[in-house]
Amino acid sequence: MPGTLRLRWVGHLAIFVALVLLLTACKSALVHVFLSRWSDGAQYLADKILRFAVYLIASAIMARLESKSIAAYGLPVTRTLVPRFIRGAVISFLGLTAFLLLSRAAGLFHFGSVVTYSVDAWKWCAIYVFAFLVVAVEEEFQYRGYLLYALARSIGFWPAAIVSSVVFAYGHLENPGETWLGIVNLFLSGLLFCLLLRRSGDLWLPIGFHASWDWAQTYLYGIPDSGRTLPGHLFGGSFSGPVWLSGGMVGPEGSAILTLLLILFWLGIARMMGPSTGESLGSLRLKRELL
Repeated sequence: MPGTLRLRWVGHLAIFVALVLLLTACKSALVHVFLSRWSDGAQYLADKILRFAVYLIASAIMARLESKSIAAYGLPVTRTLVPRFIRGAVISFLGLTAFLLLSRAAGLFHFGSVVTYSVDAWKWCAIYVFAFLVVAVEEEFQYRGYLLYALARSIGFWPAAIVSSVVFAYGHLENPGETWLGIVNLFLSGLLFCLLLRRSGDLWLPIGFHASWDWAQTYLYGIPDSGRTLPGHLFGGSFSGPVWLSGGMVGPEGSAILTLLLILFWLGIARMMGPSTGESLGSLRLKRELL
């Protein structure tokens, strides 16, 4: 890539970061003034929505500067949106269930019994569907939206994916009881999401994967998600045994079994969605943009 063009994209990235910092300061002031008396859960969800708004506004400004549609940064509204989201959700759900079945076979996990019933079960199901859709859209767009796009134009896709995944893992350092293995698995998860983006051409597949994983952990199986066990879960799952194998109170991300599963996910997705099986128009457009 010519040096002047590379410098241009570095400059655009600097403008984007400055916009995010400015808008984040405005968001923080807004949260402090208007949302300080809300419950912790409501504050967390409102903060996620506002944070997504920060990155959406900053990306919209960059799209205007670069004479592009904001859809170029990962969130196109097309007829493939729902199928890709569902595909990611199914892959994720099967993967998490496989992890728990392996853990159960090793004596590290017990599914437990149903602890939430009837109307309450449906209420919490709907709450967590909405909450984790918000979380998945916000985090995927934050870490793998314009940030990844601009970095990839400057240093190449996979070096940018590594940087993005390091930032993604760093952003979870304050999770309750987080371990070094949990941070490694978060980094590997970030790389997996980048692979899903690379192969599909947009963020809907990784968003489906991300949302389904969090929903199944928190609501369906009732196990810790990044160190937090939330109320209203359907089953009362529990881990036991060595923490480095079970994940303990951190949840699956703290387990060496998940490390192996993430590597298998990577190899399987790279094979199933590789060039030999054909690529979507979105994927081809993304590759042309980043070459």
